[in-house]
Amino acid sequence: MTSLHERTATEISRQLRSGELSPSEVTEHYLGRITRLDGELGAFVTVTPEAARRRAADLAAEGPPSAVTDAPLWALPIGDKDLSDRAGVPTGFGSRAFSRPFRYVPEVSSDITQVLDAAGVVSLGKTAAPELGFPSYTETLVGPPARNPWDLTRGAGGSSGGAAVAVAAGLLPVAPGSDGGGSIRIPAAACGLVGLKPTRGLLPAGGGVESLGGLVVHGPIARTAADAALLLEGMLPRTADDHVPHPRTLRTPAAPAGSYLAAAESGETPEGRPLRIGLSTFSSWDGAYDIALGDEAKTALHAGATALGALGHDVVDAPAWDPDPTYAAAFRTLWMGGAAAVPIDEPERLALLEPLTQWLVERGRAVTARELVEALGALAVFERTMVARVEAYDVLLLPAMAQTPRPIGWYDATDPERNFAQQCEYTPYTSMINVCGLPAITVPTYWTAPDEHAPAGLPMGIQLVGRPGGERTLLAVAAQLEDSLRWPDRHPPVW
Repeated sequence: MTSLHERTATEISRQLRSGELSPSEVTEHYLGRITRLDGELGAFVTVTPEAARRRAADLAAEGPPSAVTDAPLWALPIGDKDLSDRAGVPTGFGSRAFSRPFRYVPEVSSDITQVLDAAGVVSLGKTAAPELGFPSYTETLVGPPARNPWDLTRGAGGSSGGAAVAVAAGLLPVAPGSDGGGSIRIPAAACGLVGLKPTRGLLPAGGGVESLGGLVVHGPIARTAADAALLLEGMLPRTADDHVPHPRTLRTPAAPAGSYLAAAESGETPEGRPLRIGLSTFSSWDGAYDIALGDEAKTALHAGATALGALGHDVVDAPAWDPDPTYAAAFRTLWMGGAAAVPIDEPERLALLEPLTQWLVERGRAVTARELVEALGALAVFERTMVARVEAYDVLLLPAMAQTPRPIGWYDATDPERNFAQQCEYTPYTSMINVCGLPAITVPTYWTAPDEHAPAGLPMGIQLVGRPGGERTLLAVAAQLEDSLRWPDRHPPVW
């Protein structure tokens, strides 16, 4: 019998429902791994073992619901990203400005937390995130860095860095993340996982429409495509007539129950035919920063394209699209505008923010309404252009990252302008997908040669971008690649 953490989340879920596993047994297994391993990993900022044990016991007493759709994540352990509130548990936002004496303990859980609870999860604690979620790496001044399980001298990416570390190291079967510029896909790619950013507006909670520019959406991080689909199902609460309730301002059509999981488990795309896949290395940051695709990223992209071709898909080179000269300035304005709303005004608390965050807040609060409106208008034009480009294909294939996972301490901690440039150079292919509101998934396709720090190599991957509402296609293609490349069979040294 394999250890619990070696089983997929879908396997564990089915064994929980059948009674082969108990909620307490599963909870204790993962709590034990956190106790033993997380000291060197930094995946969690808070662990809540007693609350988790009470929740597991309560679920066991109630028993699983008769219908899978009533609680698709019944008794499955997860960790809440430390940017989401859970009532009674401190939310630290990765910041000294929210630690003692400014500690924040919410009385009400965030919407996404409530949705996950209704789906049946057992929360084991809060996973690490960088300060207020702005950086694409998880190294803070308030705690230890989130270390990449494949090489502890390297970072895990961000902002859902702790969540990715926990899944990659077997501290959780799956984990929810949030993605405003790549914050699910970046750490998933760095840690050799599947990371899915859903279409803007798909999720009733954390669907993106409530965030400035529609950038931030919630989504799953997992080891397999089916596990990602399972967690996505849990983020989509359904009514008795099998519809997903959305805010009154939205009219997003609901998907049939289990459809995402069915697509991932079968590997059958809704199109039912070989797909036309456009291969591109286009970045919206071209011309604004020194964007260069590293050799390892090129190898991963080639491996992905080759595997897709071998699966029968038609992989064609996309045109060499010209960069939009307005994108960089407009996105920076929007990103800084979001930082302007940070709920900190006291000088002593502002002084506790890291240099990058201080810079973003100060710049953001100097942005005028006219500048923000102009930036939103420029990005809306980019969105229309980019969506039209993607819709020429069933799927667009891009690199996941431009470089290997970055060493701990690589980012400039004192020069915010240089720091921002480094982030764009490492991850130049993700933010434009948030601007467009399109779905995208990252999967690993290649491991670098082993060395003394990474005896199993470092994961590198690709990003698949779909048409609006194309999650089933992306999950099915990811499942096909998984069957071909067998990445779930690989484990980091800490495993």
